[in-house]
Amino acid sequence: MIAAQRRRLILAALRGDGAVSIAALVEQLQSSAVTVRRDLDLLADEGLLDRTHGGAVLRSSSRESSYAEKLSQALAEKTAIAARAAAGVRDGDSIALGPGTTTELLAKALVGRMGLRVVTNSLLVAETFTASPENEVVVVGGELRHSIRAVVGGTAVQQLAGLRADTVFLSGNGLTADFGLSTPALPVADADRALAAGAERVVALVDRTKVGVRSSVLTVPTTRLDTLVTDGGADAGELDALRAAGVAVDVVSA
Repeated sequence: MIAAQRRRLILAALRGDGAVSIAALVEQLQSSAVTVRRDLDLLADEGLLDRTHGGAVLRSSSRESSYAEKLSQALAEKTAIAARAAAGVRDGDSIALGPGTTTELLAKALVGRMGLRVVTNSLLVAETFTASPENEVVVVGGELRHSIRAVVGGTAVQQLAGLRADTVFLSGNGLTADFGLSTPALPVADADRALAAGAERVVALVDRTKVGVRSSVLTVPTTRLDTLVTDGGADAGELDALRAAGVAVDVVSA
């Protein structure tokens, strides 16, 4: 197989799944690991993907993906992550949910609960709980960020600073052990940090396409993370590094 064909197949796999591993590409392309690494490095140099330990993910950039794009990536894994997170929430708990496709799925998994107090800046999380009047939902105001269907800005941060929760569930665009949870957008990072500051426990809900990826703006440092819930496709080396940094890692099967 010529180089151009290999690289087209690599990009097709990335568009379909959001992430690829070198081992899987070696098997799919019937090429050596050295050749696959060279292809990935070249595609990274061209700005078409981001290299990770053991593979690659779709290129992260200062442009936020649309909500539809985010939802379509690793949907089965996100659903499993949300279900595992929901299993740790008890009736009567006080929780905070940041914006994101996985936190929206978590909200959907919690609509049958009783007596929850939910703090959020996500319009989609708030809308989900309209079907669950048995739970109290506090929604902050501020500036609408269309790409994530959430409220951000100074007003939102100020309101979040005065709210408390037992546990906050955050997503984000990337997570690495040597950096933490990250996002491309400063206003989103500010709001997520405010949510984390008001919680006793911080839980990151991050699927495999984001583990090992560093976006441009730090949201929550690794030292502030208590638990990561991710899927079995996440990079094992990165998960080990997170465990070594003191983060409890919960791996689910999709």
